Amino acid sequence: MNTIAASIPVLRWAAQRARLDDDSVTRRFAKWPLWLSGEEQPTLKQLEDFARLTHTSIGYFFLPQPPTLTLPVPDFRTLRDITLAEPSSELLDTIYLCQQRQDWYRDHARMHGLLALPFIGSVNIHDAPQAVAQRLREVLDLSVALRRQLPTWTEALRQMIGKAEDAGVLVMVSSVVGSNSRRTLDVGEFRGFALSDPLAPLIFLNGADSKAAQMFTLAHELAHLWLGATGVSDTQAGQVPEQEAERWCNLVAAELLVPMEDLRLAREPGAPIPDEIQRLAREFKVSSLVALRRLFDVGHISQAALWQYYRQEQDRLRALTKRSSAGGDFYRSLGARSSKRFTQAIVSSTLEGLTSFPDAFRMLGIKKNATFHQVAREFGVAA
Repeated sequence: MNTIAASIPVLRWAAQRARLDDDSVTRRFAKWPLWLSGEEQPTLKQLEDFARLTHTSIGYFFLPQPPTLTLPVPDFRTLRDITLAEPSSELLDTIYLCQQRQDWYRDHARMHGLLALPFIGSVNIHDAPQAVAQRLREVLDLSVALRRQLPTWTEALRQMIGKAEDAGVLVMVSSVVGSNSRRTLDVGEFRGFALSDPLAPLIFLNGADSKAAQMFTLAHELAHLWLGATGVSDTQAGQVPEQEAERWCNLVAAELLVPMEDLRLAREPGAPIPDEIQRLAREFKVSSLVALRRLFDVGHISQAALWQYYRQEQDRLRALTKRSSAGGDFYRSLGARSSKRFTQAIVSSTLEGLTSFPDAFRMLGIKKNATFHQVAREFGVAA
């Protein structure tokens, strides 16, 4: 039986990146300990299976040492954990998939004569965040008063995503890579990113995050698009990012969601701070950390109090169980995962014969013709 001299350091690296311990790998590949010791080597079939298991390019196993992988877009995050120094395969594959979708939609927009969106790259970080937030509200037709009347954070997030898509932004939300439920995305690694483009601007939100936190990330990424800046973002509402552009985007996002004047009218100066945080978060449909940050911005609490309550609120949020019920509407989930605007465009293009079915299936994450045609009906592309 022919075997392959796979690089032992790369084998170890691939398993570690896939978060697989030796026992887990040994259950799939009985000779894993012997591969690591060099006493035996995998067959080509075994190496291909291992590459699929670890989501690793098979060519890497012929390198003497693991490759240095970097993000294909700028990284604006403030990395607080050394494990984030190298991007996970889940983050990389999510960016690659979104770039493929963006490339397709850009060509689609050109073919159909769609005009460049004038707001992309229309501001810079020297513009006042309050003024830019107002411009976002005008372009997106967003009303803080109407959002405050919505019953839940889910409804508020859905409304804001819908407004962004109506303006021409592709918004994709998922907690997994593509449609693979076994490859979950880590909120600790990233919350979202923006891919700026005048014809096909795209925002991705990590769906593993809370709805309230996704609201802030969406607002932050919209600010990125107005700057014309592509990258993986640092969207911790209560933190002060190291990079100036990230600080500016956070200020725009906070003003967009909780305008200073509205906050001054809504706050209750005599109320206990923990109660006030929760009340304002419910009223404005934002995360409690955004509400806390805005209380500091308005001068209601000191910086020392901000960090004290911020740590307390982080501990409280970590203690909450965030298990969502399984199931849900498949087609609504598909629209959220792939963007309603993108889904309608690629389904229509495929039915017109301009896009191949395999390409459409791959980018939508579906496998069956029957599912595709039902998607066409659900999204109003076919009767």
